[in-house]
Amino acid sequence: MSANDGSAESRRQFLSFLASTPVLAGSGLVPYFASALASAQDLPADLIRAAEEALNVFAFEPVAKDRMLPVHYGYTASGTDDEETLRANREGFQKYRLRVRRLIDVRNVDTSTEVFGQRIDNPIMLAPVGGQGKYHVEGEVASARAARVGGHTQILSTATSQTVEDVTAARGAPIWFQLYPSNYWHVAEALAKRAEQAGCPVVAVTVDRASPRNMETLERYRRADTTNCNACHTFGPPAERLRDRAMYRGIDLDGIESLQASGLTWDFVDRLKSATSMRVMLKGIVTAEDAALCLQYGVDGIIVSNHGGRSEASGRSTIETLPEIVAAVNGRIPVIVDGGFRRGSDIFKALALGADAVCIGRPYVWGLGSFGQAGVERVLEILRTEFERVMKECGVTSVAQINSSYIERA
Repeated sequence: MSANDGSAESRRQFLSFLASTPVLAGSGLVPYFASALASAQDLPADLIRAAEEALNVFAFEPVAKDRMLPVHYGYTASGTDDEETLRANREGFQKYRLRVRRLIDVRNVDTSTEVFGQRIDNPIMLAPVGGQGKYHVEGEVASARAARVGGHTQILSTATSQTVEDVTAARGAPIWFQLYPSNYWHVAEALAKRAEQAGCPVVAVTVDRASPRNMETLERYRRADTTNCNACHTFGPPAERLRDRAMYRGIDLDGIESLQASGLTWDFVDRLKSATSMRVMLKGIVTAEDAALCLQYGVDGIIVSNHGGRSEASGRSTIETLPEIVAAVNGRIPVIVDGGFRRGSDIFKALALGADAVCIGRPYVWGLGSFGQAGVERVLEILRTEFERVMKECGVTSVAQINSSYIERA
């Protein structure tokens, strides 16, 4: 071993000790040392070493896995039960084929579109992903800066590591807020009011969290991880775990026994719409019947989602669910979809099936965990480039031209 190799190894061991020692618990320095440790690690020869080397979004996952703590990677990768729904989200795209047209001038392509009457640069949104500080020291702020570069709409999770105010400032434009409702109205109301005061025009209520999730992949990684998590996580009752989270500070959490929204009903929609001027979307709608009820209860928009395969063992992909939702709402409210998006062709297929926009989750988290803001920027750049290329392949020059004539069942 050379002197330089010995020095690097000593640095890695020292940073590893700092990242796991209980002495630093609650200091705010743990994410910094975890990030420094990641940058100190030599990547295996078969992994990309810089964000610009990536040819597609898949190149980021093994790098993120190498640099994340095992339990954090396990949380990100995990679905529910045997992960049939997680796999279905990817496999669903193979059940549709594109119908391409020829002899069309596609020298000038416009990827902009409109949602809620607002023009946006492209239909690729950042899905809400909680606790991004476990992937990189700048967390959601780094993602926001990357979204700003590419002109992407960002949806911030209730479980964010950074405040809605800081993320909005980093994005340089209003962001959307995702709300975990729980069974405690005063908590939901306080979260919604703070998001509204921060300038969020839309609140997306997650409605697929009625019971705890069985995340077996996460549990396997947790058992294999020897990291002392007391340094960066608070354990105990829900109230204790939430007190130091960015969006829960200042909220009365006494007596909260569960974070699950097991008592959530359609009455919540009426109550929330009366309490906020933000547009109210429901995230987690996967059937035509519930889509019809969304219209009945005045919901402003739908995000077709199964929480990335984490909230249900249905085995149904969101891309296959999408057509019945689109048919049920018949253009009266926007329909957005997430789940398994990895390619520009995936995005085109969703728009051809009637979606107004798509959300991506895991790919930009892989980028964040690999190279921070630069990784997220590159992931989004790849998806924008692929999407524009597929538009040209199919012979369309604007998002408005994409319709069902460009797609068929395989």
